This record gives sequence, structure tokens and C-alpha cells, in this order.
Amino acid sequence: MDILYRIEAYLTYLWIAKTKYQIHSPFLYKIITEVFEKTDIPERFKQIEEIRKELLNNNNIIEVEDFGAGSKKFKSNKRKVGDIAKISLKKQKYAQLLSQLIVHFNSKNIIELGTSLGITTSYLALAHLETKVTSIEGCKATADIARQNFDKLNIKNVQLIVGEFNDVLPTVLNMNETFDFVFIDGNHRELAVVEYFKTILPYCNNDTVIAIDDIHWSEEMEEAWQFIKNHEEVTVSIDIFEMGFVFIRKENIQKSHCVVQY
Repeated sequence: MDILYRIEAYLTYLWIAKTKYQIHSPFLYKIITEVFEKTDIPERFKQIEEIRKELLNNNNIIEVEDFGAGSKKFKSNKRKVGDIAKISLKKQKYAQLLSQLIVHFNSKNIIELGTSLGITTSYLALAHLETKVTSIEGCKATADIARQNFDKLNIKNVQLIVGEFNDVLPTVLNMNETFDFVFIDGNHRELAVVEYFKTILPYCNNDTVIAIDDIHWSEEMEEAWQFIKNHEEVTVSIDIFEMGFVFIRKENIQKSHCVVQY
């Protein structure tokens, strides 16, 4: 991650981000008011946050396989679980937002690229009772910890698959007709992220929410985000700096791209 680039990108975001009062699209306005502004925290989410605290204080050392650009942050493949948690876990604010979007759109079939330690996956799985989450993780050691966390939370609706995304993703997609919610994380290289998006796109439906993590993490990720939001099948995009969301809703004939304060 280029720190100077990220600072500049964040200042640009603050300058151009809009409030709900500047949004003219009824579709976007409804999402902002009914999802982004929701602040109540369900009890089940508090249990996830207790596990987050445990992970942040975990000094056990594991040997990881890191296939993404984030591997540059560490000098060795042997890392403390707590250090991995500090770098890789999405903040509660954003993990909860993903869950709230799943509730809002009544998303049932969910795919996540990048399980890590399972915190965000837990938010996806506990959004509502009918969710089915398929989560792919490249590192067996972190996947093992994620499974332990799912057991602690009594989560039964996650299928965790270990393997490199390029190897596993086609098989997973062929076992499903469509996905209602897609979360692309775990690799911060432009070509990889674009390829995941293009590969998953045929398995999306009109109401699918596609979330891409860390869209301003680097110039590479910025390029990936620009490609995705300007794709011919994308009709709506939302940029909240830490993440981006795109929709392929056919009824939104006129493209609408929005940078939103969050």
C-alpha cells in the first residue's frame, strides 16, 4: 500500500463525497437512509466483536500462505494471529454495513473471496436466517482459525473452501445458478480483482450487490475500481472510500455513480 497515495485519495474523497441531501436517485437515497444510516447493533454482532477482541490479543504464531498484494506488509510467513487481525479484519462499521445490505436486499446466496479469520464472514452469515455463504480462503492456517470462530458463534451456514481463488472459483460458480451478494477481498492486484469480477458477473442477477474492498488502497486498486464501475453492465455504483458497491439493475438505464459520505 502506498501511504502517500492513500492519503491523497482520502482527501479527494472527503472533498467530493455527497450527503443524502445531494443525492437525486431514489434508489441511492433509499439505500443511504435505510441502510447506511442504520446504527443499532444486534446482539449477535456483539458476540462477533468479542471474538475480534480475542483475535487482536492472540499471540500465537502461524505460518500463512499469502497470495495477495498485502503480503508485502510482512517480512515472514510466520506471523502472530493478532498482527494478522490488525491488518486484515474489516472494521465493525464496514462489516456491519455489508450485513445490513444483505438484509435490505434480502440476499440469500452469498460468495466471499477472502475469509481471513472469519470475522466479516460471520457478519455475512448472521445477517438473516436464510443466508448461505460460500467463502474461499487461500491460506489453510487462517481458514482453520475461521472455522474455530464459526463454531464459537454456532454458525452452520458457511461453506469454507480452501484454495487459490483462480483454482477454486470456477468450480464454485458452476455449482450455483446465481449469487445475490458478492464480496471481493483478499487480493489487491488490479488484474486479479478485474478477473474475479468478470468471472462472477455472469452468475449475478438483477438484484445482486457486488462489494469490492479497499478500492483506493493503491493505484492498482483504483484502476480496478474504475474498470468495474464503468463496465457496460454496471448501472449504479457507490464509493464510500473503504469499499465500493456496484449494481447491474436493468431498470437503472442511466448510469449513476456516487461518492457518499460514510
